Amino acid sequence: MELYIHRYIPVTEVEGPGKRFAIWVQGCSIRCKGCAVPWTWVNENGTKMNVENLFEFIKDSKEQNEIEGVTFLGGEPFDQAEALGELGRKVKQLGLTVMTFTGYLYDDLKKQKQNQRLLSVTDLLIDGPFIEEKLDLSRPWVGSSNQNYHFLTDVYKHLETNFHQFQNKIEIRISQNGTISVNGMATKDTLKEILNQHTFKRIRSNT
Repeated sequence: MELYIHRYIPVTEVEGPGKRFAIWVQGCSIRCKGCAVPWTWVNENGTKMNVENLFEFIKDSKEQNEIEGVTFLGGEPFDQAEALGELGRKVKQLGLTVMTFTGYLYDDLKKQKQNQRLLSVTDLLIDGPFIEEKLDLSRPWVGSSNQNYHFLTDVYKHLETNFHQFQNKIEIRISQNGTISVNGMATKDTLKEILNQHTFKRIRSNT
């Protein structure tokens, strides 16, 4: 079983509770106006990866980084629900949690048979399309006020009244070839400002 992947990060602390392995799938049928990652919309722009290979990477990260779970983002995870459901099943056998983002509504997803495997392994689901006019970063991990948290198991139920302990943050990584990647939640203007300052400091330090 294979997945179209945009990228993955073996350990991150801004894509859900605790340390997590994050997978951005490639391909999105929703394509929200103002989406921060429109380059994840088209399948052909991604990399096809075997579920078993991804699972081995997650196992390695659990041993090396002591992650507590895996987060599925996009793109749109439920466009590849069966393959992610299988990966999630394997992940849960390791004792890890699963957090899934979707632009669809939970009530609609429940009605479709192909979504059941992924829903059944998801502990925390964040649903709803990003709506540019409802931009709101006051809550962790969501981008607009219409999006909602669904606790599909009791694992993270205790967070329902304690979200104030989490703040939206971003992580900036610089590869050896100088490529800069960013993940987490921030406005486009904030990202531009941060990256411009960071690039300036990097150039200045190399001169």
